[in-house]
Amino acid sequence: MLEIDHLLNSLEMDLREIIAERQLINPLMIGVRTGGVWIAEHLHRRLNISEPLGLLDISFYRDDFSQIGVHPNVKPSQLPSQVEGRNIILVDDVFYTGRTVRAALNEIFDYGRPNQVVLAVLIERDGRQIPLLPDCFGVQIELLSTQRIKLMGPDPLIIELQTLD
Repeated sequence: MLEIDHLLNSLEMDLREIIAERQLINPLMIGVRTGGVWIAEHLHRRLNISEPLGLLDISFYRDDFSQIGVHPNVKPSQLPSQVEGRNIILVDDVFYTGRTVRAALNEIFDYGRPNQVVLAVLIERDGRQIPLLPDCFGVQIELLSTQRIKLMGPDPLIIELQTLD
């Protein structure tokens, strides 16, 4: 199926190019819980980013919050106090509809207005519902509407393709 090290290598190379092209000096990397945090931890080490890794739990920013209620494992977000004017690399595991990224951006902007946000995802799949796109990805794939990707981890990271009934 999908080889995680290959995807991380591809994503790392793309991010290095973007960092150089856009001259992102001392960027803040933020991972979206949970899979995005696992991917961000790997990228944070590989890119040797000095700023501590930011962690984002978007549970209260989801647009379906009133329908699904509070998830029992909500954890606090951990972002530095200074987001205003910063260059941010936002990392998630799978980009599907765009709703998770929309929620993440809403939360980030509650902390301040960044200079720019680069969106890096391990897997971009079809099904976009909101006009957002990743800046870089490990792989693009097309799946049936009955298929889902699940990232399990953190160590080892495993990608599983599931078929829903």
